[in-house]
Amino acid sequence: MGNIFGKTKTKPVSRVTEQDKAILQLKQQRDKLKQYQKRIEISLEKDRELAKKCLASGRKDRAKTLLRKKKYQEKLLGNTDAQLETLEKLASDIEFAQVEAQVVSGLKVGNEALKKVNEILSIDEVEQILDETRDSIEKQQEIDALLNGVLTEEDEDDVLAELEELIGADRQQAESEPASEDISSRLPEVPDDELVKERRARKEKEPAGKVALEA
Repeated sequence: MGNIFGKTKTKPVSRVTEQDKAILQLKQQRDKLKQYQKRIEISLEKDRELAKKCLASGRKDRAKTLLRKKKYQEKLLGNTDAQLETLEKLASDIEFAQVEAQVVSGLKVGNEALKKVNEILSIDEVEQILDETRDSIEKQQEIDALLNGVLTEEDEDDVLAELEELIGADRQQAESEPASEDISSRLPEVPDDELVKERRARKEKEPAGKVALEA
């Protein structure tokens, strides 16, 4: 019941490839051959020592048999050397083939990515983008060339100081002017009626000749 309602565990995907298994088997065979070579080398040395003892004891035929066995084992040892060389070459070839396969796979992925990029951007669009980028860079370089060296750092400080001075003067002038002014204070005062009557009476009493002369 637990397996029915519970989550089934999936086996992780093995990263060991068939090529890896083949390389491992080749290396195992190589190690076995090396062990076999060591046993033969030990046997050769023993047969040589026994052959010496047989000759010393007058057993010439036995010594000859041991030397023939030794010669045969030496040939076997030569054959194992050739087999070891073949196994080493096969393992190296497989490992190199794996590297080549990885390189080819990487090239394939790169080509697919390049195709997608080429599908997104056509040659005309790329050239247009490059031209616009080049024009923008050239314009910026022209502006930098015009502004570069025209004003020194001291000049820039003077410009900022003058700007602050103008702002301060405008602010001071705005604060000194009254907010509103009554225009009636600027008009002349209206003369009193009694004063006007007195001036008219004086003019009427003056002689006519004086008036004519004044005219």
